[in-house]
Amino acid sequence: MKLHRPSRQRLLSSPLAGLMALAAFGSSATAQEEETRTIHVTPASLEMKVGQTKSLEVVVVDAAGNVEDVPVVFFTGSRGALVVDQGEITARAPGSFEVTVRTARASGARASIKVPVTVAFAQVQSIEFVDAPGAMFVGASYKLATRVHDEIGERPDVVPTLTSSDESVASIDAFGRVVAKSAGFCEFTATAGGTTGTFALRVTESPVASVRIEVDKLLARTGDVLQFRATALDASGSPVEGAPMRYSTSAQLDDDLGPAASGQVGNDGRFVAQDPGLYTVTATSGSVSASETVRALERDAQREVRLVGRGTVTEEHTSDLWVWEGIDGRDYAVTGTWGANGDAVLWDVTDPANMEQINRVKVDARTVNDVKVSPDGTLCILSREGASNRKNGIVIVDVRDPAFPEVISTFTENLTGGVHNLFIWNDHVFALSAGRRYDIISIEDPKNPHRVGSFELDTPGHSIHDVWVEDGIAYSSNWQDGVYMVDVGNGMAGGSLSNPVVIGHYAYPSGWNHAAFPYKDKETGKFYIVAGDEAFPYGLHIEDHPTYPRGWLHFIDFTDPKNPQEVARYQVPEAGSHNFWIEDDVLYVGYYNGGLRVVDLSGDLMGDLYEQGREIGFFLPTDPEGVVPNASMVWGPQPHKGKVFFSDWNSGLWAVEVEPPAAE
Repeated sequence: MKLHRPSRQRLLSSPLAGLMALAAFGSSATAQEEETRTIHVTPASLEMKVGQTKSLEVVVVDAAGNVEDVPVVFFTGSRGALVVDQGEITARAPGSFEVTVRTARASGARASIKVPVTVAFAQVQSIEFVDAPGAMFVGASYKLATRVHDEIGERPDVVPTLTSSDESVASIDAFGRVVAKSAGFCEFTATAGGTTGTFALRVTESPVASVRIEVDKLLARTGDVLQFRATALDASGSPVEGAPMRYSTSAQLDDDLGPAASGQVGNDGRFVAQDPGLYTVTATSGSVSASETVRALERDAQREVRLVGRGTVTEEHTSDLWVWEGIDGRDYAVTGTWGANGDAVLWDVTDPANMEQINRVKVDARTVNDVKVSPDGTLCILSREGASNRKNGIVIVDVRDPAFPEVISTFTENLTGGVHNLFIWNDHVFALSAGRRYDIISIEDPKNPHRVGSFELDTPGHSIHDVWVEDGIAYSSNWQDGVYMVDVGNGMAGGSLSNPVVIGHYAYPSGWNHAAFPYKDKETGKFYIVAGDEAFPYGLHIEDHPTYPRGWLHFIDFTDPKNPQEVARYQVPEAGSHNFWIEDDVLYVGYYNGGLRVVDLSGDLMGDLYEQGREIGFFLPTDPEGVVPNASMVWGPQPHKGKVFFSDWNSGLWAVEVEPPAAE
């Protein structure tokens, strides 16, 4: 399969299922997978605008044409663009999508149908040049970047036409590369959708006579970041202030597999190699340049990842997990269930090689998507989706004795649209509400929970998938709006639980932002938010057939929260990321069909961490009796007391251990 790299019109994500009462039908779409059952949907297709909500009416009939009273499940592979709730479809982004309607698994013979949904694009409103220089020296070149906006937001799918008013002064090609040719003035124009943007440039003669280049060390491993520093000098040997500097690299690899893009250097002189070999970095200012050569050695980070034990669940899909030490000193885990009967499964994992299922908590839900346990090990919070009475919300469970859990309260106020994810911090639950916001609920008295605050974006078509809280800062994942860093008690921006205040945010073009985790590197002191994708470009298969997700992890340098920069990625070919955890400079990723992945994050980060050999190891869980047989679908990991526990969507709970690093 070709790796799918979508534009904005294909914002794809996990399905959101719900139940819907049946209604009469007129002109409709029809599907029949079994002779005994047919689904009719009205209307047969939807045409919508962003922000608009429309309803689908569904009737299921048997072979004789009699209406059947059976539950129906709705879901979409385009959650970043559509919100599906009990048959109500809300458009969040433009493009062409599908909603699947299917009879519930437990209702007998299955039938399903796909309903096309078309969401119209908005008109282009503005074009801006990004960080464009006001002046250049003759002989210099520069890559101009533009941003196109419509009434909804940024349009990365629109590429404007670029022209120069005087090609003899400075030219610009279709990709935005400017070459300064002679002294003078010119104006660049960007045109798209009947809208234009302009930018003026002054070109002067260059005083640069030579370039000096230096590097901090000549020997490194693949994945290590080296800092090159170049200085432009005039004829007297004095530095030329403001002289542009462009870096490039060439490689002589140690293998004979043919030339490849095996290293990269940024405009700031930071360089990283992904293959062993000799690399020459060249710094150029105008028509003058200088070079320096370095050697990259094999990183050799690989270690064995060994199976320790597992807790088998094959009668239903497993969702998230949480592992904790109980108040009795033993170790426990809780796992959720997806598209099933509202169970949360409790485990004794004190001996990870012999996990024991000790009880289940059943709530009114189709899916218990998220499970979290309070830091003191006394309360477990369950999220609910697909409740029969549509109240959903959260369920608070006393787990002081996990073998005998007790539901002590629920909270459903304004959470009827379903809670997909949640987090516990400082005796408060951060609960997502219908994919629109997170509400902050006090559980200081767990028998009487109450809301104290909430956070919701005001961008057109906004949505949210997850939230993680550390040190009074909430990191939310907001699909097309990206990652948001919000003060909910840290004090950095004057925020509190009742008054959340934005510190900073960052979005990337795919709109796949599904999860986020904060990470500070011990060696460099840099602070990152790791933003994870989720996408199902080939559909989500819930039984009998493997699923082939896509997506990767984006490493965003948030050291300056007002100026975040994406600096690295971790991308496993032909697989898709889900949830992840970082501990002691090691990244643990639930990479769906790519299994559990373990990655070295030590030191500065730049480029493609997978290609650089930073991956320590991986583990692919399979079970011939799984919900989908022998299909790895790792949901999320959690390191705990030297072991790594993780849940697999098709086969339950697992534990592995990573071979310790060799002594230096």
